[in-house]
Amino acid sequence: MGYKSILRENCFGGETHIVTGGGSGIGRCIAHELSSLGAHVVLAGRKVEKLEKVASEIAADGGSAEIRAFDIRDEDAVREAVATIVSAHGHVHGLVNNAGGQFPAPLEAISKRGFEAVVSNNLTGGFLVMREVFAQTMGENGGAIVNMAADIWRGMPGMAHSGAARAGMVNLTKTAAYEWGQYGIRVNAVAPGWITSSGMDTYDGMTKTLIPQLKNHVPIGRIGVEAEVSSVVCFLLSHAASFVTGVTVPIDGGAPLGNPLYPVKPTSRIAAFDGFHRAVVPEVLASEEKG
Repeated sequence: MGYKSILRENCFGGETHIVTGGGSGIGRCIAHELSSLGAHVVLAGRKVEKLEKVASEIAADGGSAEIRAFDIRDEDAVREAVATIVSAHGHVHGLVNNAGGQFPAPLEAISKRGFEAVVSNNLTGGFLVMREVFAQTMGENGGAIVNMAADIWRGMPGMAHSGAARAGMVNLTKTAAYEWGQYGIRVNAVAPGWITSSGMDTYDGMTKTLIPQLKNHVPIGRIGVEAEVSSVVCFLLSHAASFVTGVTVPIDGGAPLGNPLYPVKPTSRIAAFDGFHRAVVPEVLASEEKG
């Protein structure tokens, strides 16, 4: 069985889409869905072996993908990578600015170097890729961009650097949508909340112990899955969203709506969307899944 997208078969046929951070997690899932819908996917990231693994999965499923290993924080590397992609394919129809990363720390413990590294990962790098895609292809041909934000609506205690960067991406999305609309470019963002993804296994200590409890703070009684982010991203890239630009879509199960005075019951009647046929439960949640 292949990816079970709800979008029309081959709706991205003949198109080229770049997915940064495509070697794991949500980016991997988005790449699979796009390829299942006919797109040629360019998987971008820093680690060749991770990108190659996802490209092999896509090929095994009958899709089309290639890899481009570069660091989105390196301006020259971004410019060169986009030039290579445009030279090979003529036009980039869609960009998913998914790459990013952060580490948990209280605000007072974050160094200048650590703060700038996270902002570079989650904001500056995305800006560089957007700018080069605009300059080298979309400025003349149009296209769609989806940026990755996060659940920042009540601040981001424990990850102030990431919260600041993601808030910047929300604003950058709005500005780009306004400035670039005249060129036939739509720019939107998604803001995932707690999503079952391989990224959860990168945390340790207190953060790791809290992950299994996250569902207790979501009104629908569970955390999300990668396919529930990918489906929104693919919709925003599609022609069906041709009048949608400058928005950030929360994908968080309503978690930011609550407060301690009205606790929710940790039970769910809304099943997760099981579109991704290659989804893997992170180790930190594996024992709970079995139970």
